[in-house]
Amino acid sequence: MKILGTELAYLARDYRTKRNLRVLAQYLAISLVLVLVFTILFHVIMLYEGKEHTWLTGLYWTLTVMSTLGFGDITFGTDLGRLFSILVLISGMVLLLVVLPFSFIHFFYAPWLEAQTQSQLPRAVPPDTSGHVIITHYDELAKGLVKRLAAEGVPCFVLEPDLARAPDLQQDGVPVIVGDPESGATYEALRIQHARLVFANCADTVNANILLTIRELSEKLPVLTLAAEIDSVDVLELGGASYVMPLKHRLGEQLANRVLAGHAQAQVIGRHEQLVLAELPVKHTFLEGKTVATARLRERFGLSIACLWERSSLKPVRPDTRLSDETVVVLVGSEASLARLNQVLDRYDVNPNPVLVIGAGMVGRAAALSLHQRGIPFNFLDRDETLPPGLRQLAQHVVIGDAAEREALMEAGLAKAPTVILSTSDDGTNIFLALYCRRLRPNVRILSRITEEKNLDAIHRAGADLVLSLSSLGVGTVASFLRGTGPVILGGGVELYYLATPASLHGKVLAESGIGARTGLQIIGLRQHGALLTELRPDLPLVRDAELLAIGTPEQRESFAKQYH
Repeated sequence: MKILGTELAYLARDYRTKRNLRVLAQYLAISLVLVLVFTILFHVIMLYEGKEHTWLTGLYWTLTVMSTLGFGDITFGTDLGRLFSILVLISGMVLLLVVLPFSFIHFFYAPWLEAQTQSQLPRAVPPDTSGHVIITHYDELAKGLVKRLAAEGVPCFVLEPDLARAPDLQQDGVPVIVGDPESGATYEALRIQHARLVFANCADTVNANILLTIRELSEKLPVLTLAAEIDSVDVLELGGASYVMPLKHRLGEQLANRVLAGHAQAQVIGRHEQLVLAELPVKHTFLEGKTVATARLRERFGLSIACLWERSSLKPVRPDTRLSDETVVVLVGSEASLARLNQVLDRYDVNPNPVLVIGAGMVGRAAALSLHQRGIPFNFLDRDETLPPGLRQLAQHVVIGDAAEREALMEAGLAKAPTVILSTSDDGTNIFLALYCRRLRPNVRILSRITEEKNLDAIHRAGADLVLSLSSLGVGTVASFLRGTGPVILGGGVELYYLATPASLHGKVLAESGIGARTGLQIIGLRQHGALLTELRPDLPLVRDAELLAIGTPEQRESFAKQYH
């Protein structure tokens, strides 16, 4: 009875129920009019044939013919009467056998089933839930985060206020909870006092309300908040956010860090405890043409090669792997080691020409500001004439035009640019521009952003050298926040993982594990007895309760889980 009451309450509130009742009233009105018209015509034609019947008989005949029962006790004797009978029969078949079932299913039965489904949606977490992450909105970022947290064994729940959307999310395997993200009652139902983290990823104004609501219930709970606008950071911090992430601004900075221009430099892309991860394009440096073994980076600088990129594809790190002019090396080491390397790299000039930034949205503007701070010249290409005056002053040259046109690209400096940054918000546009720029300049370095992870392979195939997404950046930041470490953004779907040492490897040494050969994951550290070891020797023993620090893709991690567990 309680469930029935909930379903009826939902139907009573639903605007579609009122619409459906109007449809029903219209259907009944049309049917009634037809019955009356046919009854009248029955009398007229019967009188024409010289027969006389009561009005009740006319109604009886009309209903039996329209319902296709047709008892045959009352018939017409003329062709006119028989044509009329056919008309009534066809009208009845359409109304009763086609329109009526369709209307019932579409306007009444389906909404009733929907009401049943929505009445059964969870509105609270299980009573023993603890150590969980609460996500306030389901989007592309949340999609990746749910998958990442599930892989790491961290329980999470996604808030969804829309009753119509929640069943679809639940069917897709999303741990959805129906509730208003700005309501205190919602967070009490989510056992906020026992939660590990709240990730507020709604609009800035909504995030501010969420913060105030949460802080009324818990002053100490960590709350990680997105900020669409850089100006919102201070407001959200004042509202009680533990950490504010202006995601688009950070994405622009990360893209700028990967630029190949000016002097060759190894740019820091993340920090993990005492480790520093940096990215170095090999082109125009002393590493070009050497192998991993002959580069001697560990002996000379104390740096290890974590992974190798070549035209957006991961390459295996083997002693005989050759470093070409298209190779990008990801290095792991200390700040001092990286500084020693950069002192040597300062001697190598790459390309003094301006970098081309396409798209003057928030990501593009953040990339431009970061380039300016590093002393790297850049040109802007955008359709919008309302480019901020400050950026016009910082840019070497600004072109207002369509990036899909060759003339605009050449005017913006594509012919000589060392790097192109594709920062538009449309994935399709970025894929097209990557393909077009690669065709016009086969050797230019192309960096791009994407919004949806499903487009990652497509833009790589189009010619992008490195691709960063808002989703991967956000997921990496949240995961790092949970670990208490700085975010490491590698791009291309490559992430940093902690993996429990499988029981099958206990007592073996690192060289015997075969992890790299079997899965593609690169082991760069080992956490043991609370300390992170980064000087990994082939004879390093793998003990129980030790954790492996690895770099790789989600697919490689899944391969590890299948093969070793």
